[in-house]
Formats: sequence, structure tokens, C-alpha cells
Amino acid sequence: MAQKSDNPADPFKKALAEATKVMADDSDLNVSYSVDPAGLSGDQMRLPQISRRMTRDEVLLARGTADALALHRKYHDSALHTKYRPQGDMARDLYEAMETARCEAMGARDMPGTAGNIDAKIGHEAQRLGYDQVTQASDAPLATAAGYLVRHLATGRDLPQAAQNVMDLWRGHIQDQAGETLDDLNEILNDQTAFARLTRKVIEDLGYGDQLGDDPDQPDDQQDESEDSAEEEDQPDSAGDDDNQDEDAEASPEQSQEEQQDDSQAQVSMDDLADEEMSEETELPEGEAPLEPPTPAPVSEADPNYAVFTTGFDEETPAEELAEPVELERLRAYLDQQLEPLKGAVGRLANKLQRRLQAQQNRSWLFDMEEGILDAGRLARVVANPTTPLSFKVEKDTEFRDTVVTLLLDNSGSMRGRPISIAAICADVLARTLERCDVKVEILGFTTRAWKGGQSREKWLADGRPQQPGRLNDLRHIIYKSADAPWRRVRPNLGLMMKEGLLKENIDGEALEWAHRRMAKRPEARKILMVISDGAPVDDSTLSVNPANYLEKHLRDVIEMVERRKMVELIAIGIGHDVTRYYQHAVTITDVDQLAGAMTEQLAALFDKDPRARAKFLGIKRAI
Repeated sequence: MAQKSDNPADPFKKALAEATKVMADDSDLNVSYSVDPAGLSGDQMRLPQISRRMTRDEVLLARGTADALALHRKYHDSALHTKYRPQGDMARDLYEAMETARCEAMGARDMPGTAGNIDAKIGHEAQRLGYDQVTQASDAPLATAAGYLVRHLATGRDLPQAAQNVMDLWRGHIQDQAGETLDDLNEILNDQTAFARLTRKVIEDLGYGDQLGDDPDQPDDQQDESEDSAEEEDQPDSAGDDDNQDEDAEASPEQSQEEQQDDSQAQVSMDDLADEEMSEETELPEGEAPLEPPTPAPVSEADPNYAVFTTGFDEETPAEELAEPVELERLRAYLDQQLEPLKGAVGRLANKLQRRLQAQQNRSWLFDMEEGILDAGRLARVVANPTTPLSFKVEKDTEFRDTVVTLLLDNSGSMRGRPISIAAICADVLARTLERCDVKVEILGFTTRAWKGGQSREKWLADGRPQQPGRLNDLRHIIYKSADAPWRRVRPNLGLMMKEGLLKENIDGEALEWAHRRMAKRPEARKILMVISDGAPVDDSTLSVNPANYLEKHLRDVIEMVERRKMVELIAIGIGHDVTRYYQHAVTITDVDQLAGAMTEQLAALFDKDPRARAKFLGIKRAI
């Protein structure tokens, strides 16, 4: 007989899970409750946690989230959705938001009870993101506003106040540009194919047609024909050339002979001029061969065979250049608010780290020096014998004061939600802690500028799709804090990680090599590089046209190079992903809440004077 649960929320959770399976028309769906962000992945649905108190807000949020995800499961066809999905960032955001709104509006039509629940979810999210405080359209996401408007037009329901505010800021612009297209919305709501085409037309109306990519309704052979016709138009008129040749052949023999003489004279004079130029400008010392142009440097020091299609669209930028100061402050405030419950635990771990570091900063002295600080402990000898010279002492330097630590944070889309929030706050606290201990800290992030290749892929398509192009996406390497910048000046920068649309794909090998190059230029005697990631390198555009292990092999090569050169001490923390198969010194944590402890313990172990203690800790492969 099963033991009865003493949690009053369990019956509600069970009932909601069963109702969600029925609504989604999927009896195999596995519904769980977690503090991690809600979502749907395969047969796994994750809903917001419900405490024993079962507050009204918790219940409404759980119901609304369950209804929204179940409706998406019921009415959404992933394959069809992928077929019409645009390539550019803004176009893709608009496409996703409008499809989500379509599924929710379909549910409101077929099951009116879901509408109120989803309203509660939308209101909660909009309030959490501060949409009720936004006063300018430029500060509100266009894609979110478009999704709100689609839901409003399809259901006729008013939105919660914060969401209504965002929709109203953009409504005039959207309807001015795409109002006629949206008139057909209600007629095609239950046809995902027709709705996807309408969405692409709306995106084009709003001025983002260049981000749509190829027309999925146009057959491949028609695309090839259009490309061939374009090439034919660019070619010269061969018939005209043949006619000209015939006319030349029909010219009089005398005229042809004269022209040949003129041509031969012109050829002789040109050859003479070329000989003179060679003798004057390119005369080489006797016995020396002409110099060949230098071989271009390889893209990667770790693997000369690693290729990049183009670096013209890559970006290395300070965080403050990716958002306005006001937005950074708002995002930072949101980060602080979201992680308020975690600060106490992280702060305690940071204080523990600081105590361990300061314990190693106990002063040690060189005595009996001719100059320095007067040694008060030996004044008694001078009093007893005035002829005794004064004794001075000099403080020894502490080993780890001449140290720089770099935190390299994975800013990929899979880190979205709780993982990136905790990584940001841990980097914040550790930077302040180490700075108090005279250890310089640099915080870097890596992602890509676009999904599915961006401008690099567009150039590759325009160039005729050459085989084996190498890395095929636009890198974005972000400097949140340079080693020499005081923390107080760059504190808002970590809020950038909360910016909607920032986190995309991850190319770990090039990011690690970039961070290593930056550290190699530093003057500090000791350099420590900590990588925090939740997965292997993934970039769909690159992997679709290269070997499946292309990015992973490069990451292994870079790690091997860094560890072989021994200029930098390399450690890694994997969040829910076993990075020990890549890094020699690594820890894998199964829960993101363990991140703060893993980071502080890793750094404390590296600063431990006892080499046996360091070796013992660095041998651990999984955090407990």
C-alpha cells in the first residue's frame, strides 16, 4: 500500500498533470514540477513549482503554464513549423511569438476555460519582465507585442495590464504596416500552414523580409532555374561575338595585314617596356629566387586545419555596447530581484573563500634588514645596549597577489533561465571577493550573433555553397569585465545576460582560444581560466555542412594546446553535462544550485598552498 503524502499540494499537482495530458491529447506526457524555467522538451513537460501553501498566484501560474504548453502540444506541428521558420533573429522571434499566440487562441476558442488561466500566466510574465514600467516602444520587444496583438485579435480578450501596455506601444506601427495582412487572421487560425505563410508576410510588411531566407513553397528546381537564368543574363552575348568574328574574317586582306603589323609593333613596344620595368624595379641579387608571398596564418593555433568561412561578421565587444545604460541598469535590477533568495548562500560561500585566501595572506617578514619597518620586538636589545644598531623588517610578497582569474561563461540558448542567472550572480560575487583579496578578475562570455548561421551563411549561399566551408556562423565574444576595470564601474554589465535574444549558439573552441590569447598577454605571473558551460559546442549551420564532430574536435585540440603550454591553469564546470571528457581538471554538477559551491571550492583549491590538497580536489570529477 502506497504511503499517503503529507503535502497538501500533491493532490492538486496530480489532478493538474492528468488534466494537462488530456488537454494535450498525449497520455505518454510526463509532467513534473520544478523551480527551473517551465518548458516542453520531447515527452517531458516542466511546470512551475507549487509550495505547500498553494498560494493563489502559484495555482494560477501553474494552471496557465500547463494550459499554454498543452495547447502548444495539441495544435503545433514541429516539422511544418521548421519548414517555414525564417533565418534572421528578429524574423524568427516574430515567427515564434505569433505561432505561440495562435496555439493559445485556438485553445481559447475550443476550450474557453483556458483563456483565463493563460491570461494569468501572461500577466505574471509581463509583470516579472517589468513591462508595466515601459514607456517607449524601443524599450519593448516587438516580437512579444506582435504575439500579444495576434492573441487579442483572434480572441477579442483584453490583455493583463502590463502586457496591454507593451501591445499598445507597438499596435499602431504593426497595424499601419501589416494591418491588411492581419485582416485574414481569423479565417486561417486553424490552418498552421496558411498561418505560417501569413506570418512570413507580416514579417515582410514590418520590414524584415531580408531575414526570411528562401521561400519554402518554391520547389528546388525552380530555384535552380532562377539561379541559372541569372547567370545567363550576366554572361556576354556569345552570338554577338561570333558575328563580330565573322565580320573580322571578311575584312580586306590589306587591312588585316596592316592591323597585324600595328599589333606586332605594339606588342614589341610593350615587351620592351616590361623588360625595362623588370630591370629597374625587380632586379634581384645574383643567385636569389623571387620571394613567394607569405602563407596566411592559420585561424587556430591549436589546429591549422580548422577553417572558418569568413571572420568578417565576427564581433568582440564590451557588454556596454550591446545595450543602452538605462537598459543595463534595468536588467541588472531584474537580475538582483530574481536571485535575491540565492544571494545569502552565495555570499556565505564567498566569505568562506575570502577567509581561506586571507588566511594565506598572513604576513611573513625578513628580519635584521638595514631598512624597512622598525622591528619593535627587538627594541629591548637597543635599550639594554645603546650601541646595538636598530633592526628593521621587510614584508614578503604573497604568492597569489600576482594572479589573474578569467571566468569564461557559456552564453548559449541552452543556458537560458535559471542557469545563466546563477552563473551571472556567482561571477558577480566571486569578482568582488577576489578583488578584495588583490586578485584581478576578468569576465568573458561567448555566443553567436545569429541562429542558423547569420550573415556568414548568407554569404556562403551567395558564393555558391562551397564544400567544407568550416565554421559557418557569426561569433559574438563579450567582455563583461576586463581584468583592470574596477568592479564598481562595470557592475551593471552582467545584467546583459538577461537581455532577450542575446543567448544563441556556442562555439566553445574558438571562445577558449580567444580567452587564452587574452590571458597570455597579461603581465601576471599566474593565470587561472575557469570555463562554465552546460554542453558541448553546437552550431546547426556549421554542423550541417561539416563533419558531425567538427566543433568538438577543435575544442579538444584547443584544450590540449592550453594544457600542453602550461601558461594558464585551466579548470571547467559543467552544468548537467559531463565536461570531464574534454577537460583534465573539471567538475560536473547535476543541479545548477550547486554552481556557487563548485566555483568557490575550485578557486579555493587552486589557491591552496598544499600541493596534495590541490591535487586531491582537482582529481574530483563530479560535485556531490
